[in-house]
Amino acid sequence: MGQLLFNGVLTGLLVALPALALSLVFSVLRFANFAIGAMLTVGGYLAYAFNVLLGWPLWAAAAASAVLTGVLAVGVDRLVYRPLRGRSSVTLLVASMGVSFFLENAVRFVAGNTSLGFAVTPSRPLRWAGLRIGQGTGTTVLVTLGALLAVWLVFRHTRLGRAMRAVADNASLAAVRGVSRDGVIACTWLLAGALSALAGVLVGLDTGIDPLMGWNYLLPVFAAAIVGGLANPMAAVFGAVALGVVSEVSTAWLPSHYRMVVAFAVMSACLLWRPAGVLGARWITR
Repeated sequence: MGQLLFNGVLTGLLVALPALALSLVFSVLRFANFAIGAMLTVGGYLAYAFNVLLGWPLWAAAAASAVLTGVLAVGVDRLVYRPLRGRSSVTLLVASMGVSFFLENAVRFVAGNTSLGFAVTPSRPLRWAGLRIGQGTGTTVLVTLGALLAVWLVFRHTRLGRAMRAVADNASLAAVRGVSRDGVIACTWLLAGALSALAGVLVGLDTGIDPLMGWNYLLPVFAAAIVGGLANPMAAVFGAVALGVVSEVSTAWLPSHYRMVVAFAVMSACLLWRPAGVLGARWITR
């Protein structure tokens, strides 16, 4: 059981960063960005290019990938989402589906369908307190917790964070008080792209890189954000870890391929009895 709990927390941490990115975009722009999985894939492949093709250390490749993916997210917003600003959330959701298909197929066209891996030195899993700890576990934990702490500090203790919360609460009132909505939106996309890229690197370390890596994580990311609270960015992290633990512990009684079914059962129950999420607040439409 201890190993299952440990695996569940690790699974949740892998989902936490893209879930946080999804929730950040939703809280500011009020639409569910379906392209979050494609951003994760792009981030993983960019890190692969810097790490394997150019020979950079993985940490430097991950940092460069985070910056470039963030810039790409801002560019996609300028080209696709900004002209549709003011349309319904369904319109933006459909547009994000188109962005997702374009990005994933662009990656497939350039890099092919072969599964790839980062240039890291292989090592045996560690044994500690009866737990089997994989090679990239420490990296996943440190990077995820560091990124979450950085986002929390930005969100709670900087002018940008206050501006993001003001736009999320009431964009019109924030504009009257002098908050630049376009600037906040650009920073939100930059942050969401960077978080997605870091998640792509961690997923690549865990399972390898392939064009469907983002698609495979898309549904757990949505489930985690919904369970935690889609309009509350940091609550999405709670949802990711909770779903990870529940789905992994369920394998003690159910076959492992039912993990996703269990996660969606939890999400469905949450939608029925607490639609705003476990830690989310009810969204007031003015």
